[in-house]
Amino acid sequence: MTTEAPAPVTPSPTAAAPTARQGWTRSRGVLLALVLILAAAVALAALRSGDQHGRLDPRSADPQGSRAVAALLADRGVDTRVVTTLGQARAATGRDDTTLLVAVPDLLTDDQQSRLRTATAASGGRTVLVAPGAPSVGRLAPGVTADPAPGFDTVLAPDCALPDARRAGAAELGDGVRYSTTGRAADACYPSDGLPTLLRIPHTAQNGDTVVLGAPDVLFDDRLDQQGNASLALQLLGSRPHLVWYLPSLADDSAAADSGQRDFFDLLPSAWLQATLQLFLAAVLAALWRARRFGPLVYERLPVVIRASETAEGRARLYRKVNARDRAAAALRSTARTRLAPLVGVPAAQAHTPETLLPALSARLQRDGQALHDLLFGPPPGDDAALVSLADRLDALESEVRRP
Repeated sequence: MTTEAPAPVTPSPTAAAPTARQGWTRSRGVLLALVLILAAAVALAALRSGDQHGRLDPRSADPQGSRAVAALLADRGVDTRVVTTLGQARAATGRDDTTLLVAVPDLLTDDQQSRLRTATAASGGRTVLVAPGAPSVGRLAPGVTADPAPGFDTVLAPDCALPDARRAGAAELGDGVRYSTTGRAADACYPSDGLPTLLRIPHTAQNGDTVVLGAPDVLFDDRLDQQGNASLALQLLGSRPHLVWYLPSLADDSAAADSGQRDFFDLLPSAWLQATLQLFLAAVLAALWRARRFGPLVYERLPVVIRASETAEGRARLYRKVNARDRAAAALRSTARTRLAPLVGVPAAQAHTPETLLPALSARLQRDGQALHDLLFGPPPGDDAALVSLADRLDALESEVRRP
């Protein structure tokens, strides 16, 4: 007996793929977050570039560069050499005719600051520290403490006996760091609200000294022509024929080469480590927020009755979403075998055994066993149309078996 294969059934609209509008609605939140992150990254890059480019670099002609100072010093016979490593800076401190300027002392690690102080303490040259903060100034100039709060006046008068400051006159140091010292021999100049913004501390061993400059404005190209900024810069940096301009950088691995104990994390700025910790805590909190269930699932009775058709449709949509045609076909065949087995006298325990179920179906329907095997135990369908056709054929087979 032969039967005609039923025509393919068109899927219902409820099982259709998501429309373009639905896809946009689901993905617009993620796209908006990506756009905001990209915009924030571009904004941070723009802010970090420009103002800090070439800052306090004697080779840079930017507004906050120091090329003009180097040019004026060259006219007075002072040669300027730029160094970027701690080893080069320490080597330059052993000469009495050399001034060492440390542009950004706060970039140095604690160990680097201690090693630099050891080298400069016994030197007969001059060391100029530009706006060191706490606790950097305490290691580079022992006995000196910093007060980061700026005063009310930007332009300050020398108000001290230091010849360099008296010749320069008023200068723009009010926006910088104010200091206090316990050394009685120190020259305290340019006071702001009772605290000096420039200190000169003589070395006890030789004729060298350390100058703590509270603000870098007197070295900037765009501020050099204001007040006595240029004169003060030339007085402080031109007292010796050689000037070594030390620009510390995060790539300086001198301390690691000397001690042999620094690792990768020591090379990272502290702000990076703090930001990483904050991101880690945010990820943990997000995971706890998303993990709404802890432990195994608990079965409970639903407060409402859900129709079987809705459950089947929801499960079908899940299969369709992940293209799980093999799982859908296996579920259809397993259910069909479970319902067919008692109709042909096969125990439920052997409903999924081809050697038992197929002979009973063949005897009942007078049909070839191979066709029934392909229908009930065959390979998964290759596309959605084949899956729909399989469901229709299984339904037709069950109807045929139930027919008296």
